[in-house]
Amino acid sequence: MEIMGADIVRAFALLGAGIAMGLGAIGPGIGEGFAAGKACEAIGRSPQEAGLLTRTMLVGQAVSESTGIYSLVVALLLLFVV
Repeated sequence: MEIMGADIVRAFALLGAGIAMGLGAIGPGIGEGFAAGKACEAIGRSPQEAGLLTRTMLVGQAVSESTGIYSLVVALLLLFVV
């Protein structure tokens, strides 16, 4: 059994897909957790502003999640195109 160049490219594409998703999921996870924690602190200080704070937090989390979605797209491209 001989390892050809295409096999090496495929192996590195699979490795790259795993790294892309691993590192791409860390950032949004930390960012969303931080945003949710700060929103809970703010709601604790000012409960009458809970609706506005929750809405703003969810918009921020959606923007943060877009980086995770981009890494998913890169990983899928590496899996199925390369």
